[in-house]
Amino acid sequence: MSARRNDDPRLLRAAASFLLPALLLLAACSARRPETGEGVAVVHHVEVPPRIAAIVGAPDRSAADRSLDAGRHPGEMLAFFGVKPGMKVAELGAGTGYTTELLARTVGPTGTVFAQNSPFVLVRFARKPWAERLRKPVMKNVVRLDRDFGDPLPHALHGLDAVFIVLFYHDTVWFHTDREAMNRAVFQALKPGGLYAIIDHRAKAGHGVADAQTLHRIEEKVVLDEVEGAGFRLVEAADFLGNPDDPRDWNDSPGAAGKRRGTSDRFVLKFVKPADAEPTAVRRPGDPS
Repeated sequence: MSARRNDDPRLLRAAASFLLPALLLLAACSARRPETGEGVAVVHHVEVPPRIAAIVGAPDRSAADRSLDAGRHPGEMLAFFGVKPGMKVAELGAGTGYTTELLARTVGPTGTVFAQNSPFVLVRFARKPWAERLRKPVMKNVVRLDRDFGDPLPHALHGLDAVFIVLFYHDTVWFHTDREAMNRAVFQALKPGGLYAIIDHRAKAGHGVADAQTLHRIEEKVVLDEVEGAGFRLVEAADFLGNPDDPRDWNDSPGAAGKRRGTSDRFVLKFVKPADAEPTAVRRPGDPS
């Protein structure tokens, strides 16, 4: 006897209603970047609210900053990390201040931005343009910090809502920074539940920190391991700065990238200081051993 075929349209519709969400979920999982790890949500689309769009589109932003927006996606960055008026945030490796100014505009006059640059960065790259930017009225809520990356924030600074390091983590490798001390200092300065926001250029899998100075890239897994080792937990990632067509074999520093600037494959990672985190003792330069 042949098996009876069941073509009841009601059953077919019921099967489709069950299978379609499962297939969509499978597709989303298969699109996950392998570097990010298992069990971490990857956001594929970030909605930019009108308030943040207005900040990015402010007519008094410089033409030089606006020229970088297409490759930096500042609206998505500010929205993804949930920057809001009144927040107290810090940025490590402020450079000439592109991101710092966006943070200052977003937290507004009731918020504060602590902006760190190392003496090496200031002398070699940023002293004059950084000083000029700080004179802008919109930067009144920015506190300038000239400190080494290994000891980036004042020891008494606590309760920060977020700390950002944008396209600079890889530089701490060839600066010979004590990154364990840097990450633990960030951990101590954040409030419980505070965010550590890291964006950087991806190196090829397996390259670790080998390309940090030559190509200005770092393997995502290195950042994950180091930051989680300091007590943070990765809660979310985003791919609005990803570029799967990037071969990751060229130098993406601003001076070397040329027309390819802004097209590198970059990771966007959101870490959190656990709400139940115990206070962490952080050794500072000059502390007795």
